Amino acid sequence: MPEFLPLECEGSSSCDLADLSPPGHDARMTARSSLAFTLDWLAANADGLALGTIIAALLIGAMLVARWIGARIVARDPDSATWQSVIGRVMARTSIWFMVAAAADIVLTYADAPPRLARAVDILFIIAAALQAAVWARELILGMVSRRVGEDPGETTLGNAMAIIRVLVSIALFALAIIVILDNLGVNVTALVAGLGIGGIAIGLAAQGIFSDLFAALAIVFDRPFRRGDVIRFDNSTGSIERIGLKTTRMRSLTGEQIIMANTKLLEREIHNLAAASLRRVTLTFAVTYHTAPETLRSLDALARPIVAAQPGCTLVRCLITGLGPSALDHELVWDDRTNDPDALARHRSAITLDLIEAFAAHGIAFAYPTQTTYTAAPDGTLVMPFAGAPAPAPQP
Repeated sequence: MPEFLPLECEGSSSCDLADLSPPGHDARMTARSSLAFTLDWLAANADGLALGTIIAALLIGAMLVARWIGARIVARDPDSATWQSVIGRVMARTSIWFMVAAAADIVLTYADAPPRLARAVDILFIIAAALQAAVWARELILGMVSRRVGEDPGETTLGNAMAIIRVLVSIALFALAIIVILDNLGVNVTALVAGLGIGGIAIGLAAQGIFSDLFAALAIVFDRPFRRGDVIRFDNSTGSIERIGLKTTRMRSLTGEQIIMANTKLLEREIHNLAAASLRRVTLTFAVTYHTAPETLRSLDALARPIVAAQPGCTLVRCLITGLGPSALDHELVWDDRTNDPDALARHRSAITLDLIEAFAAHGIAFAYPTQTTYTAAPDGTLVMPFAGAPAPAPQP
């Protein structure tokens, strides 16, 4: 039976045999050619692919082991109190996606891959490596912050500021990762970087007060001029630190009221951390009368030594005459007290003062007070002394 062409092809010179192929014929032919090309490429690069697969498998195994070790270290020390836990925290955040991308890139390194496939794998590895580097850097920075304040997480701004610190660090690092990715993909990032710089300057100028206090709080975290519970003194204020916040530090004064200071203003002042002292040196000044015997004055150091030693943690430094006052012989009693409790310091000072008064009374030593002595003369010019037993001075010509 003769074959007839379709009606639309009758009398047409443009109709060819390709138009008469069954539906899907071209797709099947393309798939067969692609499969044949793939098989030929695998056969030609069998040795390189095998070597690359072995190396990639070893690399993935090493990274999986490192991630497992890091997870075990973090489980033992979740607060990152040591450098080992900080490194473990970084290793534990290695992603499977990065491992697969690195393995694929290594495998294709040992084979003559088609340009499109090599470019696709390179793009995949660049994206995975940039994001993984951002995650590692973020965990390293946050781990260093946690280690710095790991002994007592509540003593500083860590508990309140960790969420903000994580957001700021994540935004900065992932923005940098995106810029690196776009730059490696051939995108011109100059305008983007300039825009980010201008935007950052605008935000910084608008919120410079908040950021200055925030960075001051972070300076307190890292530099540790004081901690929660320390007794500090600045200007005319003395009190115990209750809370170190993102913007302010709150302290309880010795008289009971709460003092609130901006972190920036507080760090601009000269701060005396009384809690950091290993001992406190206390000075008690007193004066005795001029008619006290020199032998008695020399014995004051020996008299004060057992009085100071009777108080726990107190050691005598000196008890000596310091000068000749207008109406008395000035002395100072100096001792070291190893307590940092203000109440204990006050009790020790009070006890030493009372014991010193009792000892002076028992030895007949009189404390001096501001006085003025008036001398009168007899008709013959002899001075009349104001107290008994005092030698009369020679008459004035």
